Amino acid sequence: MIRRAIAILISCLAASLSSGAADLHSTAYRAQEYRAIRQRLLHGWGTWNSSNILEQVHLPDGAAVAMSFKETNWISADYLRSALIGVQDSEAPSVRPGLHALDGSFSEYELKWKELEVKITSAAVGDGTDDLVTLIEPVHSSALPHEVFVAAKMLWNQPGAVSRVGDELEVQTGARHLRVHVTASPVPELYAGQDTPYLALLLDSPVGISVGHRRSLDEIRSILTRQRAALLARAAQYGDNAATYAGIEAVLGWNTIYEPKYDRMITTVGRIWNEEYGGYCLYGWDNFFLPYACSLFSRDLAYANFAEHLRSLTPDGFIPNVDEAEGRTSWDRSDPPVGSLMLREIYKRYGDRWILEASFDDLLSWNRWWPRARMNGKLLEWGSSVAGNPLHEKEAHTRVAAAWESGMDDSPMFEDVPFNPRTSMFDMQDVGLNGLYIADCQALAEIADVLGRKVEAAELRLRAEKFTREIEALWNPGAGLYLNRRTDTGEWSKRISPTMFYPLIGRVPTTDRAAVGEMLSARANCFISSMIFSSCVASP
Repeated sequence: MIRRAIAILISCLAASLSSGAADLHSTAYRAQEYRAIRQRLLHGWGTWNSSNILEQVHLPDGAAVAMSFKETNWISADYLRSALIGVQDSEAPSVRPGLHALDGSFSEYELKWKELEVKITSAAVGDGTDDLVTLIEPVHSSALPHEVFVAAKMLWNQPGAVSRVGDELEVQTGARHLRVHVTASPVPELYAGQDTPYLALLLDSPVGISVGHRRSLDEIRSILTRQRAALLARAAQYGDNAATYAGIEAVLGWNTIYEPKYDRMITTVGRIWNEEYGGYCLYGWDNFFLPYACSLFSRDLAYANFAEHLRSLTPDGFIPNVDEAEGRTSWDRSDPPVGSLMLREIYKRYGDRWILEASFDDLLSWNRWWPRARMNGKLLEWGSSVAGNPLHEKEAHTRVAAAWESGMDDSPMFEDVPFNPRTSMFDMQDVGLNGLYIADCQALAEIADVLGRKVEAAELRLRAEKFTREIEALWNPGAGLYLNRRTDTGEWSKRISPTMFYPLIGRVPTTDRAAVGEMLSARANCFISSMIFSSCVASP
């Protein structure tokens, strides 16, 4: 036991000597294997521009074919130049997303704006070329005239040139020469509101766009049908779960973007947040769940998302609650520790040792941070530390920010619980955090075993054992449940949440606690209703 403790002490000392700026100890995105993955991902057509789904973007050169629309009425003309899914604004277009292949090879959506309603479908041709086809179909006829403008442009200040040559657009990007064709005859519309070369087309019937080879409407429809069928065939392998599989792929596909600051492909929580926060927004635990979800479809994108999220690691050694394009990071708070859990599951699927090696030290740094920064007595609690705040975030070191660290910002669990500015934590011990932390220690210990990191594996298991013992103080025999407990009054919290079950993730209940099974059955109905509530019971 003494020898084991000495080994752990040595490893902790080594970790403290190696601490420094985040960029110095975040290694996953520098790995040679990841560089090859990144090169493979940054290729081909897709809805890669986070701020506008009306653009099909070609990587790695940043060439884009953009659609915009014009509606003319008796007194004015209105223009639609961009669209996003889910914007809650009466003046914004309504977008109903459809299928979306994760690699960008197929996408479909319906767009409704003023009197215009169209279906837009795009596909990479998939014959070894860089060809693209898009079909714009009016859903119904309109009393008002509409036009669609097809423009060519270069995004993100990438080098290139675009021009109109007759009834075509040309894009020159280094060695690549792209031609943009349309199936209708352009009209001489000068009031187009465009700032790059464009083709104006009346939208009184379907319009096709082809990049590369010129293709007819029938040829475009044939390619779209083939690519859609290929997507559905992949989903069909999952039988009764085919629709679920296709739906998950679509959600991930619509939220996978090219991020130019770090020249990378990432999957984000939502494009609206990306736009609001300056270009991209990564959230602490959300962006560890996303690599796992992507692993169902793409090894490359799963690894890319995991490696790039670790880039967010702060100089203090933790994954922040939020990391944004404009340099804003939550220096004061983290997010639930699920990174090691997700990495372990991804490894089980693919078995690539390099991603474990590249990620381990960052995850270990985060694991060590929790007891250093969030010990409230003998257990952990959510908090918000006194930290650098160069952009003057008003909620830093407040109860609001402490709730944000939990990943459940508005959870009733935190109502009436004081935030203690002296400890920088809620006056409570949280079942969910401690349950997840035990599971994090166990998962990271298993990763250490694979890597032969015996000292760190022993350290992690010792920590898991300690918190497994201490969390028993939160078992309430009368409730038959683990409950949060106030540290200022010693009272049990009466607010029940799904987080009360998180100890089960780390296999905390002992074998003699048969009551846990009964508790699960008895409490299940608490969380069932006609609506989904992820962080509170359906009824008191």
